[in-house]
Amino acid sequence: VLHWAERPVAVTTSLLGTVVTTAMVWVAFRRLERGVDVQDGLRRVAEAAQRAVLRPVPRQVGPVDAVVRYLAADAQASVGGDLYGIVDSPYGIRMIMGDAMGKGLGAVEKAADVLGAFRGLAWNEVTLAGVAERLDAFLAAQEGEEGFVTAVLVEIPAGGGGARVVNCGHPPPLVLSGGAVTCAEPPGAGCAPPLGLHRVVGGPDPVDAVFEVPLVPGDRLLLYTDGVSEARDADGRFFPLVEHVCAAHDSDLEALPAALEAGLRAHVGGRLRDDAA
Repeated sequence: VLHWAERPVAVTTSLLGTVVTTAMVWVAFRRLERGVDVQDGLRRVAEAAQRAVLRPVPRQVGPVDAVVRYLAADAQASVGGDLYGIVDSPYGIRMIMGDAMGKGLGAVEKAADVLGAFRGLAWNEVTLAGVAERLDAFLAAQEGEEGFVTAVLVEIPAGGGGARVVNCGHPPPLVLSGGAVTCAEPPGAGCAPPLGLHRVVGGPDPVDAVFEVPLVPGDRLLLYTDGVSEARDADGRFFPLVEHVCAAHDSDLEALPAALEAGLRAHVGGRLRDDAA
């Protein structure tokens, strides 16, 4: 201002520039602030959606200790097409681990449908094969819907003595018993088709596909999706799941999935290309 008499244009320009710059910075800050608020709101919605679709699994369900890890391939998403659930039913502890075909919201919707149906059927259907049959019919009857869900269903009877398993086109569970790691593969008839495809492709009925897995107290059953077993490194090699489980089988129940997650992320270079549970 002291130089107004000698340089009025320069002084005016400087004052106007200061005012305009301040106004632009204020507008930009307000927009950024609103953007942060929107992101926080979307994050809360995503977390609520995850809790609604993939409900938290209790640390202990009857005689079973349970731990779950869910890794979404999309860093901005909290839930995808992988699904899991556990129900303490009148017929024993019933579990499902599955993977809905496809990506995006369509896969999320299908996963939510399957989990909702499973929670009701697990409580009311007498046999595990009956749960699988009804889930298959439920998906096949959805008009205008295409696709399927691979899934493995497990039942641990209230009286113990092992587990019943029916595998519907899903990667086989791993059994950790006495320091050894084995695949729970169905004998004879083999796996049932993925849920929603039995009437289309045929194959063993869920009744014929149910098999027994001997378990004793302290044994562990690892259910997982193909986002784990089929994860590839930069050279195209699959994640050596069994090797990592063997290396970490002495870990406590919380540490085992943490070790598997660390190994999986290291194998793929930090970024997952598919959801993993």
